[in-house]
Amino acid sequence: MLEPSPLLVGFFDVVRAVLELLGVLAIVVGAVIALVTLARSLIAHERASVTAARYELSRYLALALEFQLSADIVGTAIAPSWSAIGRVAAIVVIRTTLNYFLTREVKDEREQLTPGLVVPRARAAASRRAGPVNPDE
Repeated sequence: MLEPSPLLVGFFDVVRAVLELLGVLAIVVGAVIALVTLARSLIAHERASVTAARYELSRYLALALEFQLSADIVGTAIAPSWSAIGRVAAIVVIRTTLNYFLTREVKDEREQLTPGLVVPRARAAASRRAGPVNPDE
């Protein structure tokens, strides 16, 4: 098997570090936005919407999971061993499961925040494919 060049390995290390940093930044930004959402309500002497704050944080956590997963995949791309592939496979399963449930929670919270305004994607796509209805046909 060919050994990867040190330049290529260095490049992948930098890309992985950047992706991990973006994941951490997404978490920090999401936490700050969630706190600001709560603080606005408290400062205005309104009832604080924990659901709105959780919705904001959940969106950023899902993004952070995607960045972290990307970093793990890049980390094994250059010279994978079976143990590294197994470790990344386990991480992929865990993070994908977390992301699935987090995305479901975001959807539920979005529906709570904007009842009646959420149109399921499948129904919207089906109506676009069907086009306008001609009552004369």
